[in-house]
Amino acid sequence: MENWQQGELIEVEITDLSDTGDGVGRWQDRVVFVPDTVTGDRVLVRLVHVKPNYAYGKLKQLLQPSSHRIRPSCIVADKCGGCQWQHISYEYQLVAKRNQVIQALERIGGFAQPPVDPVLVGGESLGYRNKATYPLSISHTGHVQAGYYQKGSHQLVNLNQCPVQDARFNPLLLEVKQDIEKRGWLLYNEQRHTGVIRHLGLRIGRRTGEILLTLVVKDWSLPGIKDQALEWLKRYPQLVGVSLNRNGDRTNAIFGSETRCIAGTPYLREQFAGLEFHVLPDTFFQVYTETAEALLQIIKSELNLQASSVLLDAYCGIGTLTLPLAKHVNQAIGFEVQPEAVEQAILNARINNINNVTFITGTVEKLLPSMDITPDVVLLDPPRKGCANIVMETLLQKKPPRIVYVSCKATTLARDLKLLCQDGVYSITRIQPADFFPQTAHVEAVAFIVLSQLYEGSKSSKKL
Repeated sequence: MENWQQGELIEVEITDLSDTGDGVGRWQDRVVFVPDTVTGDRVLVRLVHVKPNYAYGKLKQLLQPSSHRIRPSCIVADKCGGCQWQHISYEYQLVAKRNQVIQALERIGGFAQPPVDPVLVGGESLGYRNKATYPLSISHTGHVQAGYYQKGSHQLVNLNQCPVQDARFNPLLLEVKQDIEKRGWLLYNEQRHTGVIRHLGLRIGRRTGEILLTLVVKDWSLPGIKDQALEWLKRYPQLVGVSLNRNGDRTNAIFGSETRCIAGTPYLREQFAGLEFHVLPDTFFQVYTETAEALLQIIKSELNLQASSVLLDAYCGIGTLTLPLAKHVNQAIGFEVQPEAVEQAILNARINNINNVTFITGTVEKLLPSMDITPDVVLLDPPRKGCANIVMETLLQKKPPRIVYVSCKATTLARDLKLLCQDGVYSITRIQPADFFPQTAHVEAVAFIVLSQLYEGSKSSKKL
């Protein structure tokens, strides 16, 4: 094998897509990762980061385009870091996402031929996002900019509209920047930790059309914010609330812990699965409402919940999944580490007259082992890092008959399923990927898991 050098130009055929969204090719039996490519492309690549067995390259020339390659919908798609896959046909995005789940389950989980369904799509591949949070900066001409950072940099790509966001955000995005500029409010500088406004946040109820506008600030010193907030409410009929969220830390986190409503209401109303939810500016709520609803329908039909059942939602948030499912069981319990989310969940239960739910503040790691009952169904929806070992160990000890694992990262899902299914205690009956983030490499998946003795019994009864 020849040595390869940083800066060298090589010709590569892209044969796959990685779980981070880069194209994957091989050159002399060594792997090359190339952003902005797709399976089937033949490309000229400049090597920018070289290791003995793999390298990262930059696309220099498209020698032969793949049949999966399309013209992006967005004029700044080649610069903006908000989307990775606008150059890939949506049909192939779904194929790649299913493959990503299968490969993780086979490679990390050790599952041969895992039962992975085609990817669930709840609606359109553009205009789907119900939430947008834009960093702000000043251009070299002195104008306020909002947008996303350029790929691999901290350079802001200014946007006046964005094709993946709900189109009802677009008028606000352009005009609010102009208002901030007219007010003379100082934008935050993260290097010097000076200025005030860090981010512009927009959130919409897809069904109700209600919009929240939030400015994330270093401190509360925005002279004239009350008058400006009232002006925004008057100008935009769908805008129901304007808030400030304070984040005074040197951090990459967007939201701080304190939010003040300046005018209107501190929440928007949304209809989800036939229920009404109150959603705050920093509440976790799936960004693709329609796909979340479609996935909930699959969970309900797959579980076939009984009126006598006890359901545990172990990472319940504001009750987005707990409350619709609670209507079909005897008792539902929700665990959630954030007290503010628990308050919202309790409020959402009250709004919908759902009285058979108990929400408890705390970590799953502490609360699950101390439960004095074994639920009939455990719903897991952990963060990207997956479940802690103590959670897996406790489930193997308590042996709830059914587990539903909602995952936002295929590799940690595979790792955790391997633990659950070791020694044949549990069996996977179905895995349903879902596309919550079209135009990106991100894929979610729901695994349906049953105690193996129940699974074998159900298979035997079907044969009879």
